[in-house]
Amino acid sequence: MNEAERHTAILEEARKTKIVNATRLSMSLGVAVQTIRRDLRKLSASGQLERVHGGAALPSGVANIGYDARRSLNRDLKRRIALKTTTLIPDNASLFLNIGTTTEAVASRLSNHQNLMVVTNNLNVANILAPHKSCEVVVAGGRLRRADGGLTGDLAALAIQRFKVDIAVIGASAIDPEGDLLDFDPEEVRVSQQIITAARQTIVVGDSGKFTRKAPVRIASLSEVEHFVTDGMPSERLAMRCQDWGTQLHLA
Repeated sequence: MNEAERHTAILEEARKTKIVNATRLSMSLGVAVQTIRRDLRKLSASGQLERVHGGAALPSGVANIGYDARRSLNRDLKRRIALKTTTLIPDNASLFLNIGTTTEAVASRLSNHQNLMVVTNNLNVANILAPHKSCEVVVAGGRLRRADGGLTGDLAALAIQRFKVDIAVIGASAIDPEGDLLDFDPEEVRVSQQIITAARQTIVVGDSGKFTRKAPVRIASLSEVEHFVTDGMPSERLAMRCQDWGTQLHLA
């Protein structure tokens, strides 16, 4: 296992357990403790983890982890979620896809759909869909966030106001126990809120790791959307709330 593979494995474990222990990681990954400590120092220096006694933890929740790290985290789960989501999207539909690695996974699974129009504020989504000749792609202009190809700010929100689409597919950085969808960037949140308003129905996509993450800015509530696609059951309380709200829960 090379360094990049170890870093991915460490971050995946951190997402599951919140805190990782250097000794246990060395045993599970089959490398020396010194190697793991060096990995943890590098991940801490890049802002993806915070060092704690004996190991490391996910950041406290005021800043997101890097895009490349997010893209590699829970990759198989995102593929499953994407496949499930595409079953909710018919041919001849108009869509919004917002910023996020899970929505990018959804975009990559739309190649068999016909006569789609996709509006997005995510340059990665636009590039994924560009070869799909049966899909019209509209990019909502805005301020480019180079870290992940997102377009945010007032210009993006104003561009989205011009549309009324069939389905919005949105991701979030965290989902709290009350069912609130959370993110880190207020400008991105403003655009996501506009996307929900401009869609006839909304599908929220997110792996179960989002249930244990924190983020400071509220997008909306699961009570405001029609579908939630994830890989694992939320808490019994949140599942009951979704049922009361009429939000359909789909397990991938």
